[in-house]
Amino acid sequence: MPQEVLVQAAAEMLDWHGSGMSVMEMSHRGKEFISIYEQAQADLRELLAVPDHFKILFMQGGGLAENAVVPLNLSQGGGVDFVVTGSWSQKSFKEASRFCTARLAANSQTDAYTSLPDPASWKLSSDSQYVHICTNETIHGVEFHELPDLKALGHDVPLVIDFSSHVASRPVDWSRVGLAFGGAQKNLGPAGLTLVVVREDLLGRALPVCPSAFDYKTVADNQSMYNTPPTYAIYMAGLVFQWLKRQGGIGAMEARNQAKAALLYGAIDNSQLYLNKVAPDCRSRMNVPFFLRDESLNESFLVGARDHGLLQLKGHKSVGGMRASIYNAMPIEGVQALVDYMRHFETTRG
Repeated sequence: MPQEVLVQAAAEMLDWHGSGMSVMEMSHRGKEFISIYEQAQADLRELLAVPDHFKILFMQGGGLAENAVVPLNLSQGGGVDFVVTGSWSQKSFKEASRFCTARLAANSQTDAYTSLPDPASWKLSSDSQYVHICTNETIHGVEFHELPDLKALGHDVPLVIDFSSHVASRPVDWSRVGLAFGGAQKNLGPAGLTLVVVREDLLGRALPVCPSAFDYKTVADNQSMYNTPPTYAIYMAGLVFQWLKRQGGIGAMEARNQAKAALLYGAIDNSQLYLNKVAPDCRSRMNVPFFLRDESLNESFLVGARDHGLLQLKGHKSVGGMRASIYNAMPIEGVQALVDYMRHFETTRG
């Protein structure tokens, strides 16, 4: 979270704009919260350049719940194609298999999820209801830098993207997307809010067993107020949206993220101690996994990092090594501090 957003939220905690209430105490149908909600919606639509024929839904359950909610809404009891490029798309495939006929169109597991399969090689089904991809894999550190054009591949079906971990870090080509979903807790705000951006023509397709609160048409028809939404998380996300606008918008954030990623990958690639295994053309700008060639130094590296105020660098247990997550709110000075420490550690211990 950006520090100035936290400072603003703290200042408004007990009394939001002279209302005499904290946002936590407001009715979700009261005029005060409705104004917060409407501003957040408008700011997000502007930031992400969401076309008018897409609905923005504020939901709950996180990306993991959407792995079930999407097939309940879009599969229509048919088949769905999945491109598995890491742990999160693998989870999506497994969960969707409970609600539809989930088929593997491509899988980069044989490359240890260090590359992305060429869309031209995907085995897409002629009767698929949609194609699902995770556009940024946090654990393995791979990212789609360009969305696939399914029409050019001869498949005019919706593309569903899980953009949880890099939403608002770069523009979205909505002409290639049918639905995008993501948990807010990486770039948009605190945990509790789930963002769904869905093309209007995809509404109204939910299976009869889909819970009403997860039926996209019901949620859209009720302006995300069918059930009590995560009001404080929406308020916090709204403050982040305003912060993003003050930074210059998504284009400015993309340039900043490119600079941060280039700085860190450059330090890794020019080192004799550190290694990143991901193919350069699909390296994530948000999540940078790296390894020490001498893994006996791992614990010393982490201890020294903590001493330098650099936290949460231990890699996911499924892959090991290290991982630096450099989301929007991380300033380039933070990345520079990590690079300086890495160079110091290599000089003195490597």
